[in-house]
Amino acid sequence: MNPYILSILLISLGLGTTITFASSHWLLAWMGLEINTLAIIPLMAQHHHPRAVEATTKYFLTQATAAAMILFASTTNAWITGEWNILQLSHPLPATAITIALALKIGLAPAHFWLPEVLQGLDLTTGLILSTWQKLAPFALITQLTSTTPALLILLGLTSTMVGGWGGLNQTQLRKILAYSSIAHLGWMILILQFNPSLTVLALFTYIIMTSAAFLTFKSSDSTNINTLATTWAKAPPITSLAPFILLSLGGLPPLTGFMPKWLILQELTKQDLPLTATIAALTALLSLFFYLRICYAMTLTVSPNTLTGLSPWRHSPTTPTLLLSVSTTAALLLLPLTPTALALLPL
Repeated sequence: MNPYILSILLISLGLGTTITFASSHWLLAWMGLEINTLAIIPLMAQHHHPRAVEATTKYFLTQATAAAMILFASTTNAWITGEWNILQLSHPLPATAITIALALKIGLAPAHFWLPEVLQGLDLTTGLILSTWQKLAPFALITQLTSTTPALLILLGLTSTMVGGWGGLNQTQLRKILAYSSIAHLGWMILILQFNPSLTVLALFTYIIMTSAAFLTFKSSDSTNINTLATTWAKAPPITSLAPFILLSLGGLPPLTGFMPKWLILQELTKQDLPLTATIAALTALLSLFFYLRICYAMTLTVSPNTLTGLSPWRHSPTTPTLLLSVSTTAALLLLPLTPTALALLPL
């Protein structure tokens, strides 16, 4: 892609998210979401592969449906209450419609069906943008709707944690596994959103770090399938040795970084007298941990089948920048000691 066009698209991505962050009017927020969607579509279809075009079409139709629902619900709210302000969403009908539309935008279950299929058709770099940056703008709006639909948020959160755990069990494609991982993590964030928004921000921050490390690891080893992970030991031994820690951190295994938000969320749910919700969420985390362990096993404990005359892949020097991978990997492994600091900052 032409670097000037790429620069314009990336600037538009940032601009759309910033407009949504800064808006207090529903039309302005909707405009930011649309700029965001229109900016990423050329990035998704840039390889001109039929699978990428199919994924782009599915993404466009899904996002257009969600945007139309947001526009319809906000107009209905303005008609009923006379207010366009985001914080003045008091009527239950438009509040429910907008919550469902935003759930569709970020891929919360049961409106998640597009996310694994779309992510499977993209390259890992665009998939990383879709799994991290594209979640920020809708999340900024959901955080402002917590008081209007509390029961719906708990239902969406629990459904997402269960679907994210069950859906990834029988997958062999890494991008689909990461898509179901995204659904499960978003479920954890939505569960705690109405009780402690600061904890949701912490969970989102750690999710972005760990997911970035996972995507960049698979990109550096050029792996998109579990079966191809068996050769990564010959391509990049340091990355192969660190990858299981990144994946187990995504699964929430102590003492890694991913354990911190799950631990704090379960603690907060228990304080809010929701022990059954906390128990179900904790059990669904075990499902996610299973398919992360499958990837770890394929990556570190299996050897690629070779004939006697076969040659192992030559260990080339990396041609892609690894600074971002190094930073995200370090953060994914070593942020847990900062938990006391995070706990001290949460009331702020």
